[in-house]
Amino acid sequence: MTAPLVPELDVGDLDRSIAFYVGVLGFSVRHQRPEERFIYLEREGAELMLEAAAGPGRRFRTAPLEPPFGRGINLQIRVADAAGLLARVEAAGGAPLIPLETRWYRAGEVERGNRQFVVADPDGYLLRFYEDLGGRPSQETS
Repeated sequence: MTAPLVPELDVGDLDRSIAFYVGVLGFSVRHQRPEERFIYLEREGAELMLEAAAGPGRRFRTAPLEPPFGRGINLQIRVADAAGLLARVEAAGGAPLIPLETRWYRAGEVERGNRQFVVADPDGYLLRFYEDLGGRPSQETS
């Protein structure tokens, strides 16, 4: 069974992306089709597909791709330990675009808390990994 929403990202170098997503970020390979330069990944229930931009597989595009491919994309991915994952990223030589922070986002009468950081993948897709801190009454004053 797959998640209700599974992004499929075109990547410039599939092997480089696999090294980043699997080796650094800890995603696991659910399945792959090497003949199509395609891989299906999972981490803690989050699912993601990667496909070589110049590969032989089927393409879904409205315009030619230009690096960085990830312009305007920000994928929020829930994890159990954001600080631990950030440590893995930094140990691999990566640097977050937004360091670990705690943010509260208003949703009506409550605020939802995230402990989060943002890192760019090799193709410029922004990945916002967060821990859910639960809710609290809105701090906004009238």
